[in-house]
Amino acid sequence: MPNAPSPQPVDFDAVVVGAGFAGMYMLHALRRLGFTARVYETGDDVGGTWYWNRYPGARCDIESLQYSYSFSEELDQEWTWSEKYAPQPEILAYARHVADRFDLRRDIQFETAVTAAAYDEAGVCWRIETSKGDAVSARFCIMAVGCLSAANVPDIPGLQEFPGPVYHTGQWPKAGVDFTGLKVAVIGTGSSAIQSIPLIADQAAALTVFQRTANYSIPAWNETLDPARLAAVKADYPALRAKARARPTGFYFPFNAKPALSASPEERERQYQEFWDRGGLPFLGAFGDLLFDRDANETGAEFVRAKIRAVVDDPAVADLLTPKDILGCKRLCVDTGYYQTFNRPHVKLVDVSKRPIERVSATGVVANGVEYAADAIVCATGFAAMTGSFDRIPITGRDGLPLAKKWEAGPRTYLGLTTVGFPNFFTITGPGSPSVLASMVQAIEQHVDWIADCMAHMRDIGAAAIEPTLPVEDDWVEHVNTVAAISLRSTCSSWYVGANMPGRPRVFMPYIGGFPVYVQKCNEVMTDGFIGFLFDGAPASQTPEVRLTERWRVPLDIDVISPAMIAAGRVPIV
Repeated sequence: MPNAPSPQPVDFDAVVVGAGFAGMYMLHALRRLGFTARVYETGDDVGGTWYWNRYPGARCDIESLQYSYSFSEELDQEWTWSEKYAPQPEILAYARHVADRFDLRRDIQFETAVTAAAYDEAGVCWRIETSKGDAVSARFCIMAVGCLSAANVPDIPGLQEFPGPVYHTGQWPKAGVDFTGLKVAVIGTGSSAIQSIPLIADQAAALTVFQRTANYSIPAWNETLDPARLAAVKADYPALRAKARARPTGFYFPFNAKPALSASPEERERQYQEFWDRGGLPFLGAFGDLLFDRDANETGAEFVRAKIRAVVDDPAVADLLTPKDILGCKRLCVDTGYYQTFNRPHVKLVDVSKRPIERVSATGVVANGVEYAADAIVCATGFAAMTGSFDRIPITGRDGLPLAKKWEAGPRTYLGLTTVGFPNFFTITGPGSPSVLASMVQAIEQHVDWIADCMAHMRDIGAAAIEPTLPVEDDWVEHVNTVAAISLRSTCSSWYVGANMPGRPRVFMPYIGGFPVYVQKCNEVMTDGFIGFLFDGAPASQTPEVRLTERWRVPLDIDVISPAMIAAGRVPIV
């Protein structure tokens, strides 16, 4: 980074884009350190993902007691979750409670989209423009736009002209939708479809589901939280948080590190059944090698396939619903009664794996030469994951470099936090970080604390700007790719690699090396004087002492992660 001119006065120390869980905590952390900030949010309230995803059945797939902020013990004690897996309205209520409790709304401008962000080299600041006509300057630009927030609306001929309502699960109407008596077409069978289809089927007169790829789904076995369990957790919440931070996923659950193929068939069956009965994402913790050994993975995959065949009455429908690919290669789905729904006489499954949907007519959806009547269409087609929200905003760095141009062959970051050519620009849970492969709230908190500690250090040493060097960015991108190649997750077409978006480069975007391993790397970078970064054109000084938020001094869970596994990159992760 060349030596910058003397910084010019700015309107804010930081502009934060997005008021979901990341933007809210970023604002709180900045205020706590005495920084000024403005948050811009497109919606009319806080919540991010949980504001937009209001579709029927939407709920978290990590237990509520862990899918929450950990920065405030008082907040932990005063909020009480009602279910094992909280539904969307309850999570949104929690987000609103946090905003009110910490008086966040006064620094959030709602119903305002950021329309441009450009780095001003002469002023050493970011120039931000919004849909409301704002033109403000800030020393730092912090992207809290979310990993799954840019809806992927399918490009199907006739869809835009369809006379009936068309919904996307990621942009659901606030007032809800009543499908009573309607013929409904659902396009897609990913997570949002798997959660919503059983409830849509309860209302619709006829439901037609168009499936391109069958997905593995594990029963949630959701239930009201046991008061005794709730009380036990609240009695020592910090212990649960510490155990979670030490796990590869950033959340805690029983895990068996034993290889699947070292067990007898009878032992494997018992183990899989035990984890099936627990339900949810932890099913992949039944054995330690399920995401690294194809033969081991096949044992788990066949167990799940047998469960699907046992539930679905029609063998032909069961075959269509049974995935043939690798278990866990795509993110596991978690459901309540999904497969059973296809036993209902008014529910039809249409395979579009060989021939995509041809068109939408005035009266329905045409696939395989057949028109299926529809009064309403639901697009459960997911998101432009990881980078889609960045693509929607013209972001320009040094020398007029557009971020979209820099990332056109795939996103490039250092630690998933920063990118060369964009000084004082931070990406919370950006590509190249654990993000969607960990508990998102814990991943958010770790990133926010790292950014806040970095900004405080810059203030301590009088630095105007920070930017990573190209060699460390190259090394990190190579490391992310190397670790991903070891896992079976890199071998299939999933939204992890952008495969759901036509024309996107196939690059595995999140860091799969495990949450505590990643946290240790971030800590080392910081405590070594921000090695790999330049401050105003000079290597960072190690004095004064770098601040490091204490709770991120995370030990590896040696019961789960061995040094040999780390060396080989074989860190088990859900």
